[in-house]
Amino acid sequence: MPRKIEARRSAIHGNGVFATAAIAKGERIVRYRGKLRTHDEADRIYGEVPETGHTFLFTLNDKYVIDANVDGNVARWINHSCEPNCEAVYEESDTGKKRHDRIYIEALRDIAPGEELTYNYGIVLDEPHTARAKKLWACHCGSPRCTGTMLQPKRRSRARA
Repeated sequence: MPRKIEARRSAIHGNGVFATAAIAKGERIVRYRGKLRTHDEADRIYGEVPETGHTFLFTLNDKYVIDANVDGNVARWINHSCEPNCEAVYEESDTGKKRHDRIYIEALRDIAPGEELTYNYGIVLDEPHTARAKKLWACHCGSPRCTGTMLQPKRRSRARA
């Protein structure tokens, strides 16, 4: 993949990733990289760390998490937006081995040079979405459609007949 992006300071939050050249709709921009950990391993390492509303952990599948705190690349700096120009795309391994699955960031629309790349983090918590949790996971994307939080609506369980 040709390098069409760079990390620099962002008005959304801390660091961000910006296009240095035009990126076409549907273009695969970058792979999200980091140390592969099992969910249990990530819980052991980060479970006791107080939540800060900032994470470099990306759920890969039901077995693994990508920990971009270790060996992460520029993709870890892509910020959340309620009106994103990119999306995270899951690619299952041809071998069926879950450790070989991948996450790529792809453009949802044409992106102009200088524009910040964003995607919806899709954060879902098991616990209730309290005012404290919404504040902790506050969104500062600046979109007119901003929900004010990176937390996604809880899925309603369907009653079974």
